[in-house]
Amino acid sequence: MTDRQDRMVADALRGSWVHRFLPERFWPFAQLARWERPIGWWLLMWPCQWSLMMAVASHAPIAGPAGAYTWTYWANIGVYFLLFMAGAFVMRGAGCTYNDLVDVDIDNQVARTRSRPLPSGRVTRKQAAIFLALQLLAGLGILLQFNWYTIQVGVISLITVLIYPFMKRITWWPQLFLGLAFSWGAFMGWASVEGQLAWPPVILYAGSILWVIGYDTIYAHQDIEDDALVGVKSTARLFGENTKTAVSLLFGGAMALFALAFSLAGVMWPAWFGLGLGAAHMFWQMRTLDISSPQTCLMLFKSNSQFGWIIFGGLLAAALVPIVF
Repeated sequence: MTDRQDRMVADALRGSWVHRFLPERFWPFAQLARWERPIGWWLLMWPCQWSLMMAVASHAPIAGPAGAYTWTYWANIGVYFLLFMAGAFVMRGAGCTYNDLVDVDIDNQVARTRSRPLPSGRVTRKQAAIFLALQLLAGLGILLQFNWYTIQVGVISLITVLIYPFMKRITWWPQLFLGLAFSWGAFMGWASVEGQLAWPPVILYAGSILWVIGYDTIYAHQDIEDDALVGVKSTARLFGENTKTAVSLLFGGAMALFALAFSLAGVMWPAWFGLGLGAAHMFWQMRTLDISSPQTCLMLFKSNSQFGWIIFGGLLAAALVPIVF
C-alpha cells in the first residue's frame, strides 16, 4: 500500500471528487463527514423531498389547470428542494462527525473503521469538534431560510441526532433510533409549505422509520461479525437468519403507511403509480438479498436512493397534473 493510500480510509471510495479535487490535508475532514460517499445524504434527504412534494401534490386536485400554482410558487418550491439537498449534505456530515467522536473506541476495534481519521490519529478530537461546530453553523444558516415553524421543527430534530450513537450500546434496535433521526425530514418538507403539521407527514414519518430500519439492517450485515466481537448491538444481529422475513415485514409496513399518507393527503394517480413501482423495487431487494454477501448487502443498501427517486418522481408528477392537463 502506498503512502498516498495510507491516508485514505479503508472503506472510502477511491477516485471520488474528494480525492480528485481536495488537497490531501483536507481529506481527513472530508472523510469524517463522509463526503466521498453520497448515499448517506441522499437517504437523509428523501423524506424531506417526499414530504415537500406531497404537500404540493395535495393541492393539485383543487388547483385547476389554468394557473395551477404560479411561477413564484414553483420557484419557492425549487428553492426549498435545493435547501433540503444542501441541508441533508451538511447535516449528514455533521452527524457522521459527531458519531465518530462518540464511537472512536469502537471504530478502533473494527477492521473496516480502524483507519478512519479519529482512531487512526490523523484528526484530533479538538479538530473534529471544531469541524463539527462549523458544519452545525452551516446547517443553522440553511435552516434559517425557512419559516419559523419549520425552524422550530428542525431544531427539535437534534435530540434524535444526539442520542442515536449511544443506542448500539444499550439496545438491539439502534436502527430504530437512526430511523427517528433520518426520517425527520418528513416533518420538515410539509412544514416548509404549510407552516404547520398534519396527519399525512406524521404517517409518512412513521413509514420512513420502517424503511430506514429495513435498509440499515441490510447495511449492518456487512459488520455483523465485528459487531459481535466488540459487543455492538444491531437489528442485523437480532434478526440473524430471519433478516429477510423481518425486512420484508418492515418494507411492507413502510409501503402501507406511505399509502395511508398519500390517501390522507389526497394526491393524484401518478403518486400511486410511483408507489407501485417503489413496491416492485422493494420486492426486488428482498428477492436479491443474501445476508452472507457483504457486496450484495452494500449494493442493495445503496439502491434505496433509487427507491427515493421513484417515490419522489411519482409525487412530482402528481403535483404537475393540473399544469399538464
